[in-house]
Amino acid sequence: MKRENYISWDEYFMGIALLAAQRSKDPGTQVGACIVSPDNIIISTGYNGFPNGCSDDEFPWAREGENTKYPYVVHAELNAILNAGGRVLRGARLYVALFPCNECAKAIIQCGIREIIYLSDKYDGTPANLASKRMLDAAGVAYHPLQTGVSSLTLDFRP
Repeated sequence: MKRENYISWDEYFMGIALLAAQRSKDPGTQVGACIVSPDNIIISTGYNGFPNGCSDDEFPWAREGENTKYPYVVHAELNAILNAGGRVLRGARLYVALFPCNECAKAIIQCGIREIIYLSDKYDGTPANLASKRMLDAAGVAYHPLQTGVSSLTLDFRP
């Protein structure tokens, strides 16, 4: 008899996105993303951080003031798209912890991702969020929050 308490595909891929977020060195916000093919193969992952070659010890992590992280940080979704290395993303699904901003929505649409599954939409109703949803709707990209009964997953590195 097979085990019955296994996680769904959506829970699995969101778990990968959340694990990728743990690579972020951002002290305030850690976001991860996972791009998956229509046949449930992981194409790419990403997390929010500075571009390759830009030291996270030399660039700012501040959220306020004159010298903030915002002009420098690459969002998890864009990082996952860029990390795909030119692989075809048309028809793929994107799992992400935070609903995509308007800039990431542009990249998502352009590369052909067809569905977004997210955990949080904490910026719902802001101008950037409304722009993102307007573009996604116009381009026919579906989006919805993760549907799950699982509240947490535990990784145990002990044998």
